[in-house]
Amino acid sequence: MEKRVIEGNLRKMQTELTSPIQYTLNLGEEKIDMTSLVGSNFKMHFTGTINCVNCGRLTKKSFAQGFCFLCFRDSPNNAECIIRPELCRAHLGEGRDPEWEERNHNQPHVVYLAISSGIKVGVTRETQVPYRWIDQGASRAVKIAVTENRYQAGMMEVALKEFASDKTPWQRMLKNEVATDIDIIETKDLLIDKLDEEWMELVTDDDEVTELNYPALRFPLKVKSHNLDKEPILEGKLEAIKGQYLLLEGGIVINIRKYGGYFVAVEIDA
Repeated sequence: MEKRVIEGNLRKMQTELTSPIQYTLNLGEEKIDMTSLVGSNFKMHFTGTINCVNCGRLTKKSFAQGFCFLCFRDSPNNAECIIRPELCRAHLGEGRDPEWEERNHNQPHVVYLAISSGIKVGVTRETQVPYRWIDQGASRAVKIAVTENRYQAGMMEVALKEFASDKTPWQRMLKNEVATDIDIIETKDLLIDKLDEEWMELVTDDDEVTELNYPALRFPLKVKSHNLDKEPILEGKLEAIKGQYLLLEGGIVINIRKYGGYFVAVEIDA
């Protein structure tokens, strides 16, 4: 069968909440329907070139999923409050770039409960629902609260982390070891009961549970991460996609988001 080669810099895959999830990989001007490739042979070759996902400049080393060092140090996209939202100062008119912070962080945020391998409390901008849940490989998710800004959401998350993790064990998530014995609405109610009175007006009674179904032939029993820096060629049968991971035969997995800015050539059937 004739092959087609598509080149471009990696970015995280775009997603749509369908069943199964629709994944699209954008390379340059081309869009690759990744969901339709599950079950097919897949080949990716890293050319050795890396462009910063923020400014586009060439960089020998990638920091924090695709930044050059200067953007890693200075860009609001990589500020400390991205990882720790309780440190956000957007509501005070402060931050690395106050205008950027106003547009992105001084906006409604959602505190949510998700289930993958276990329960997880998280935070995302309201406009990123359900995409954030998909990126984390959640199987079910529900809103706990809607806040006025990122700081409030971060403080609520801190309050709830004592009772529910804010981390997703990625190996168990990729093996699809989903906790099926957890009642997500009951757990939501239990967590709400743990909140101080100051947060109660932000709690939502929206109990709609979002179910997420990922494209897969099968999930692996064991997983092994592929490192493009050490092995520039990734090749094999694509057996599943979950979160921002491609899962190939033999349990080989790669986090596409980790390699943001890497210039690759992808070979698919024409």
